[in-house]
Amino acid sequence: MSDSGLEEDLARGRSEIERIDRAIVCLLAERMAIGRRIGATKRAAGIPVVNRSREAEVIKAVAGMASEAQLSVEPVREIFRHIVALSRHVQEEEA
Repeated sequence: MSDSGLEEDLARGRSEIERIDRAIVCLLAERMAIGRRIGATKRAAGIPVVNRSREAEVIKAVAGMASEAQLSVEPVREIFRHIVALSRHVQEEEA
């Protein structure tokens, strides 16, 4: 493969990754908006925002999804621990 072909392949791949990164950020924003709404619902009902058993269910579910997708499970768990913590934060910030 020529240098120009290599550069084109790299540029194309990087562009695809950037598109996916944008989609991930948009999905995170959507997830946080839903989290804010759930937090408001919980507060209106007088129930605690933090639900550790539900958080554990989410982490377990995504670990299964990661395994099915043939991804390394532990890194996906770690990513979702951060996502769940961010969601908990946006639910609590309205309190």
